Amino acid sequence: MRKYQLILLIFVLLISGCVGKEVTPIASEEFFIIAHRGASTYAPEHTMVAYEVAEQLGATYIEIDLQMTKDGVLVAMHDETVDRTTEGEGLVKDYTLEELKELNAGKWFNETYPDFANTAYEKARVPTLREIFDNFGDRVNYYIEMKSPKIYEEMEEELLSLLEEYNLLNHEEDVPKVIVQSFNRASLIEFHELEPSIPLIQLLGNKEEAKFTNQEMKSLKTYASGIGVNVNAVDGTFVHEAHENGLKVHLFSLIGEADIKKALLYKADGIFADAPNVALEIIDRTQN
Repeated sequence: MRKYQLILLIFVLLISGCVGKEVTPIASEEFFIIAHRGASTYAPEHTMVAYEVAEQLGATYIEIDLQMTKDGVLVAMHDETVDRTTEGEGLVKDYTLEELKELNAGKWFNETYPDFANTAYEKARVPTLREIFDNFGDRVNYYIEMKSPKIYEEMEEELLSLLEEYNLLNHEEDVPKVIVQSFNRASLIEFHELEPSIPLIQLLGNKEEAKFTNQEMKSLKTYASGIGVNVNAVDGTFVHEAHENGLKVHLFSLIGEADIKKALLYKADGIFADAPNVALEIIDRTQN
C-alpha cells in the first residue's frame, strides 16, 4: 500500500512541478573525482578490489551501481545481466545471492585487459552493498546509482534502510558522505521524499541533454542537487545555466586527457574516472 501511495504522490509532484521537502545542496567547491565502477582501469569493475584501489588512488568517491537479487539483496553490478562480467548468463534478478556468489567476477577482466591482469582477481565475487559498507564503513564517500527501478520496485527503501543501519545519513561534511544518482526521475523523487538529507543527481540520457531547458533545470532543482551528463553532450553554457540554478554538474564518458581538460574548461564540478590517479595528474598539470 505504501508503495502505491508514494507512486501517487510522485505523479502529483511531477504534474505540479514541485516537491515538498527541501533539497540538500552539495556545499563543497572541491572538484570531485568519482571512481567509475571503482578504479575500473586497474581491477574488475564493481569488485571489492576495484573499490580498494580507488581509495588508495585518492578518489573523492567510489561509484556503486546497484542491482537486486531474486531474494532482495542489493549487489554491485552495472548490467541487468551477469553475462558481461561473470561466466554466468541471465538476469541478476533471477539469481539468489547464494547462486550469484558462485560466479567469478574477475576472470573476464584478466582475459580482456591482460596488461592489468592479476591472478588474485580470479577469486573476485560480486559484492553486496552490505559487504561494501562492512569493508569501508564511513572512511570513504559513496556515489550510488539506483539502476532499473522499474524492475526493482523496493530498491529505494532497501538502500535507505542500509544507509540508516550503517549511520551514513546526516553527515555534516561539505563533501557529502553519500550521493545517489539515477536516470529515473520518479525514483529520485521517491527517494527525496523518503530521505531529503541525501543529495541526488539526475542523470541525463544522450538524447536529453541538447533539449534540456532552463525551465526544466528549475523543475529538477526541486528534488535534485545536480546533473550527471555525458561530457560530449554539453558545453560551458549548459554548465553555467546549471550553476545559475544552484545545480552541480558531474560529467561522465570521459576518454583521455582532452575530455578532462574540457570538463575543467566548462567549469564542471566533477568527473567520473576509470583511473582516478591519471585524472588527478592531468588536473594538477592543467591547473598549475
